[in-house]
Amino acid sequence: MGGVCVVELVAKSALTDALPLKIGPNVVSEMKVEAITSVAPFKGQEMVVSDALKAQIGAAFPKPNRLTGPSKARVVFSGKGQAFVLGPKPGSIAGAALTDQSDAWVFVILEGPGARDVLARITPIDLRENNFKTGHAARTLIGHMHGLVMRTAQNAYGLMVFRSMAGTLLHDLTDAMETIAARA
Repeated sequence: MGGVCVVELVAKSALTDALPLKIGPNVVSEMKVEAITSVAPFKGQEMVVSDALKAQIGAAFPKPNRLTGPSKARVVFSGKGQAFVLGPKPGSIAGAALTDQSDAWVFVILEGPGARDVLARITPIDLRENNFKTGHAARTLIGHMHGLVMRTAQNAYGLMVFRSMAGTLLHDLTDAMETIAARA
């Protein structure tokens, strides 16, 4: 009667056991980051916030449709007047609203020599090298989902969609990867 029942919650990925996915020469892997934090500077505070981010994580607040910082501490444009910090959770920043978004999104990396061709099948943005260079980011459709596309390297793209759409993202990527692999 005096026994204690201890229950422990364990964080689990929305893509558990599904990744990495390799089809042809292209691979989709989950990108695990410490936290995803939305940062929205108050009016007139953009430089103060950018300086604070540089001091805290080593990456500035990005210009529209850009990303800054290395893969372990990246700041990505996520819409007018806001960005996501992907990596260490920043401390309080005077002049900005910060919101923890870690449980709301899935973040995958699509890489390989045909990554651009795969992504071109499921997003309407112009991914050609002269238009969407390494360091560019766009809030756009991925399949029929709202998401975020980042060019992280020559043949690599970061993709973020709402966690509830993780299965759909994986399905759309699988279809596109199979089509590109079949063309080879």
